[in-house]
Amino acid sequence: MTDSRFMALALSLGRRGQGRTWPNPAVGCVIVNAGRIVGRGWTQDGGRPHAETQAIAQAGANAAGATAYVTLEPCSHHGQTPPCAQALIDAQVARVVIATEDPDPRVSGQGIAMLHAAGIAVTTGVLTDQANADHAGFFLRQTQGRPFVTLKLASSFDGRIATGTGESQWITGSDARRLVHAMRSTHDAVMVGGGTARKDDPSLTVRDLGVTHQPARIVVSRRLDLPLMGKLARSAAKVPLILCHGADADPTLVRTWTDLGAQLLSCATLRGQLDAVDVLRQLGKHGLTRIFCEGGGALAASLIEADMVDEIAGFTAGLVIGAEGLPAISAMGLSHLKDAPRFQLSSTRPVGADALHIWTRS
Repeated sequence: MTDSRFMALALSLGRRGQGRTWPNPAVGCVIVNAGRIVGRGWTQDGGRPHAETQAIAQAGANAAGATAYVTLEPCSHHGQTPPCAQALIDAQVARVVIATEDPDPRVSGQGIAMLHAAGIAVTTGVLTDQANADHAGFFLRQTQGRPFVTLKLASSFDGRIATGTGESQWITGSDARRLVHAMRSTHDAVMVGGGTARKDDPSLTVRDLGVTHQPARIVVSRRLDLPLMGKLARSAAKVPLILCHGADADPTLVRTWTDLGAQLLSCATLRGQLDAVDVLRQLGKHGLTRIFCEGGGALAASLIEADMVDEIAGFTAGLVIGAEGLPAISAMGLSHLKDAPRFQLSSTRPVGADALHIWTRS
């Protein structure tokens, strides 16, 4: 029971880094000596310093003989920093409790082996499910080369995101919109399609929460036909902007957006539009682990069709727009229910006057 309590604290610390540590995982670490917490740490912005070294530095001499609780197997390789497994050995901890193992082939059991070889007791499998959920984006990038994707939908009771005339602000209330900003802040990047960028001229930043760190912004636009005087263009040099485009995009536009400060990723096409699988593969190569996709309907449909959506965060408002309204997800060409992608309900709760439903992959 004590192990679970301290690991729960380590997990909560690790979550402080979500959206801020990519391409590294957001790890938490707690060091306990004689039942007293002597060191706490979490992965810092940009992925370093790592959680273990932060906690060890805080613990100082009290780390000797202590137990370290770490949400992910300590690294065992020399990168831009020395191995965290070696740092724990040098700190003379007596025991290390690990929530889950690291699939990175440079680690993958080797961190645990280093600790064992140094005579340190190792316990694994404490709150593993929670740790796996927290590190899902990092794991997916390691095993499948792509980031974890949360698709956010904010719609009327009948699944519409705008009226027939295109009016969409605001379907959900201020509480839901504030929560969306908080959710943005825990992801590496916020993603929209080119149609949404053209129609709404969004900034895709986190606002009104006192947050200084901003997620990257991603726009998926095959032809790069985006407003050159819009909010995204004007802020490209200040807040990271990633544009996923097709190989047939106008080279002049590629140069223009590059000069504005955007990062350009050329992606494959499929049936006349950007291939969602390759888009995520390119974003994974770029280092992204967690993406918060805010639509629109065409991008949402392409991601679902490609089986690239890991979680849906659906905000539902208590109003009805009718069949002439714009659907949250564009046509997918389904004829039979058995072919419809299904998700499992994970949680549901009220958010102001609206409801939030979280759905995960079946």
